[in-house]
Amino acid sequence: MPTQKKRPLVVVTRKLPDPIETRMMELFDAKLNLADKPLSQAELIEAVKTADVLVPTLTDRIDGAVLAHAGPNFRLIANFGTGVDHIDLAAARQRGVTVTNTPGVLTEDTADMTMALILAVPRRLIEGANALRNSGGEWSGWSPTWMLGQRIWGKRLGIIGMGRIGQALARRAKAFGLSIHYHNRKRVHESVEQELEATYWESLDQMLARMDIISVNCPHTPATFHLLSARRLDLLQPHAYLVNTARGEVIDENALIRKLRKSEIAGAGLDVFEHEPSVNPKLLELKNVVLLPHMGSATLEGRVDMGEKVIINIKTFADGHAPPDRVIAGLL
Repeated sequence: MPTQKKRPLVVVTRKLPDPIETRMMELFDAKLNLADKPLSQAELIEAVKTADVLVPTLTDRIDGAVLAHAGPNFRLIANFGTGVDHIDLAAARQRGVTVTNTPGVLTEDTADMTMALILAVPRRLIEGANALRNSGGEWSGWSPTWMLGQRIWGKRLGIIGMGRIGQALARRAKAFGLSIHYHNRKRVHESVEQELEATYWESLDQMLARMDIISVNCPHTPATFHLLSARRLDLLQPHAYLVNTARGEVIDENALIRKLRKSEIAGAGLDVFEHEPSVNPKLLELKNVVLLPHMGSATLEGRVDMGEKVIINIKTFADGHAPPDRVIAGLL
């Protein structure tokens, strides 16, 4: 009678949706974080010492100092999320550790949130809601000149990063009458440009100077850190709006605050911040900014889909095959 294959020890760093945790318990020797308290560096080190697989999230910094303590059985980092800028990929590769992520499943949710911010900031939706709530119901009524915002129909939208999310955003924005422009490392296929009626700008600087709304939809990498620097933010027109649902580090946040305080740009919608979870208190003081607590992918359906991809990656790897969502390949 064949011996039953040993189930991999999987350490999950944060609370995941119940259906995902239940399935993990069925398939793996899973160690869950039911308290949902972020693990300290010492706890992450203990995890990689004993686990076969680690399932981290963007709040966990899996750097070289953590991976230096990896035990002999530690072979896979199955990231719960698309971005992997919190993982030292070079250190993982050096140790033969495979890294996977969950691409594609957050595209529509993040594009929805980006479009919501593009609507909310120029039309002053949060400002208006707060004015009504703070009045205690003593609203004086409609006025021809009160709470005037800006129309988005006919405006130019510049998308930085024309990947899955950038293209999903472009489809939404086109339906709202926005003219689509984009900057990307590589020009997208001609058929995509034709479908979206999108104009490609090889020069980011030239695009920034001509847009009414800018949306950041590129990943955070060493090449995109402070991509929107103080110099580039100075290129924006005074009536322009900036929306970021990607990563806070892509924008020089202090430079952005200075521009907003001086009304040198019209406003911003931010779902991500440079030093998360800390939010610069100067941003909280500004009326021309909509601030959200990293909600871009926060739908139940999206998080379950992410978890299912994590499970598939772990199961495939444990069965001796290459997982479908490899970022880097380690040892099978």
